[in-house]
Amino acid sequence: MGVPVIETDRLILRGHRIEDFPALAAIWGDPAVSRFVGGKPSTREECWARLLRYAGHWQLLGYGFWAVQWKHRAGLIGDVGFANWEREISPPLDGLPEGGWVLSTEAHGRGVATEAVNAALAWMDEHFGATTTACIIGPDNAASIRVSQKVGYREYCRSDFKGSQVIQFRRKGAIGGSDDA
Repeated sequence: MGVPVIETDRLILRGHRIEDFPALAAIWGDPAVSRFVGGKPSTREECWARLLRYAGHWQLLGYGFWAVQWKHRAGLIGDVGFANWEREISPPLDGLPEGGWVLSTEAHGRGVATEAVNAALAWMDEHFGATTTACIIGPDNAASIRVSQKVGYREYCRSDFKGSQVIQFRRKGAIGGSDDA
């Protein structure tokens, strides 16, 4: 399956490309970015595996993560989308597409995450209707919690994930959905 291209006022969401790898590794290797996502910078090897997982999600599940770039300037500034990570977490996220977003520090504090996540959710609603999606965020990540709430996610529960406390959020799809998913 080809990755759909989405345009917003300022952004293009598109499929990842091999040439995105250096920028992806720089973003995920930045301690300021990875602080709330895994707690440590990703290695080049981990970033390569991430890039391949992004492509595989679209191929196998019909949804995935988009590369985010400025509309009028080339170059990756982040990732946004949905995945099935098969996380070992309770309550489980089984069957729920898990939303996520990571942006370079140049995009922080500019409303880019909200704009990109809203576009991704609109696409998900259009193509998957009433599907409930989830996201998990550490309680100290105030910026991502604000983004999640702005786009319609609501706190569902608190969980332990890999020895850390996280908040699970849920969002109903466009055609009804269910908070009980």
